[in-house]
Amino acid sequence: MLKDLKTLGKESLIYGLSTVAARLLNFLLLPFYTHYLAPADYGVAAAMFSYIAFFNILFQHGMDQAYMRYYKERDAGVLPAAFYGVVGVSALLAVLIASASGPLAAVGGIGAGNGKLVLYSAVIMLLDASSAPLFTDLRMAHKSVRYALLRVLTVVANITLNVIFIVRMGRGVSGIFEANIGSSALAALLVLLPALPRLKPRFSTGLYRRMLAFALPLVPAGLGSMAVQVIDRPILLHLTDDATVGIYQANYRLGIFMMLIVSMFDQAWRPFFIERSSSPDSPGLFARVLTFFAIGASWITLGISYFIVDLVKFPVFGKPLIHPAYWGGLGLVPVVLWAYVFNGFYINFLAPVIIAKRTNYIMGATLTGAAVNVAANFLLIPRYGMLGAAWATFAAYFCMAVFMHLAGRGFYRVPYEWGRVLSAMGAGMLLTCGVMVSGSLSPRAWLAARLLVVLAVFPALAWTLFDSGERAGVLSLLRRAADWGAAKIR
Repeated sequence: MLKDLKTLGKESLIYGLSTVAARLLNFLLLPFYTHYLAPADYGVAAAMFSYIAFFNILFQHGMDQAYMRYYKERDAGVLPAAFYGVVGVSALLAVLIASASGPLAAVGGIGAGNGKLVLYSAVIMLLDASSAPLFTDLRMAHKSVRYALLRVLTVVANITLNVIFIVRMGRGVSGIFEANIGSSALAALLVLLPALPRLKPRFSTGLYRRMLAFALPLVPAGLGSMAVQVIDRPILLHLTDDATVGIYQANYRLGIFMMLIVSMFDQAWRPFFIERSSSPDSPGLFARVLTFFAIGASWITLGISYFIVDLVKFPVFGKPLIHPAYWGGLGLVPVVLWAYVFNGFYINFLAPVIIAKRTNYIMGATLTGAAVNVAANFLLIPRYGMLGAAWATFAAYFCMAVFMHLAGRGFYRVPYEWGRVLSAMGAGMLLTCGVMVSGSLSPRAWLAARLLVVLAVFPALAWTLFDSGERAGVLSLLRRAADWGAAKIR
């Protein structure tokens, strides 16, 4: 058992670090796009990639999850069934989309003249869907290092091709999609070549039908989850214009800092609670995890909210990190950050449901979040513009967290410390409102006020929430960090 747990921990670390590395590398494209693309062009690209993310669920139709389920049968026909099934379905969908690229571009709000972007998107989705079962095969075979390297290599190739197509060749927004076609083709090729000996030219219809029966019920939950993440861009495009979507996308992506923290927490949290689910001390432990998550996430969100403007305006090679044309949306960044905090709460509340094996409630939560997101977008955007879209995302994640908590407490009771949790969240959210007073202070006074709040006021409030044992642990940790720092200096 110990060996298995070590393997799990090692692979979780590799997958987690590779995910973080890939997303950080992708984040480098944000400053690049803001300096080389007008907000309207970036808005068109953002809307198209939202459609791609949504339709990818249909292209793959849950077959990667079905492959995991049937992998343990050790049937040599499982991989060919998953691979050829996905290739067949995605090729059919790609042809249908490509044949109506102009009308689909018009319906999607990007203009019939951008039909080639729809065509490019169909190719990207075909390539990504075809490689999905093969990447899943690497995970099931515990080839985590190869999986991680291929993912990171694909992102590096995408960044390189973006620079070539947009800067050197002047391809504009088309260059984004051409670069993605190149990187997706590279990923598909690199993952396909080692698998070719196992992809025998035979296809078991019966096996594929059984896998399909398992996979299709997963599609609605996948669509709901993706809708929470990306549906706001197409709705914003429908209710405003390309430039507004571009500004919104650039500032929404600045929420990557909290998104990465939540993703890293998710990578560690799932194996953590599964391994300890049978322990009698687990409910109290899980409650304490939520408390510490609330305190830590509130502090980090507060700090990012106070200093995000400084980061955006920080000069790199004589230019600000983000082009000034996109600064008009900076006010939505704190809302997006807090939305991700509630996504972290939702992930916390998954533990009781998964332990009780009542995962059908996950579909209910994601569909609820999608419905709230769509309704809130149509309600708030006409009045508040892009800020309304950010608040719609906040509302969706908040409702998902509430839904999952109410569902889970009936199966596996966790004594959450709501007094401490709500105190930390309330203090963090209230202090975040301080970003609105920046215009009434001099730059020096505003800097001093922010440092005081982030480094003294919130930590002091958090200190009052700790018991004596926790305070002793914090002091011990600080002493070890100080000793380590002193040793490095010497």
